[in-house]
Amino acid sequence: MPNTPAEKKRVLTRVRRIRGQLDALEQALEKGTDCGPVLQQVAAIRGAINGLMAGVLESHLREEFVECAGDRDAASGSIKNVVSLVRSYLR
Repeated sequence: MPNTPAEKKRVLTRVRRIRGQLDALEQALEKGTDCGPVLQQVAAIRGAINGLMAGVLESHLREEFVECAGDRDAASGSIKNVVSLVRSYLR
């Protein structure tokens, strides 16, 4: 999770933007908008979600590796956690 107030604000701003995109998509579907613009909106939402995921993942990685600096066993465990996260992200 974002730790600093600036990171938290940035993540919340991104979530609110995604919510707005989803609302616009819902309205387009209700109006019966053609498939092309709907698909573009879906692709934009997917990109926004991927960006959100990348930002949270980056924050998590920074936090994990700072905490275990200097402790080889802890670093090994953190690396396993990171690999697990990345694998679940790529599914």
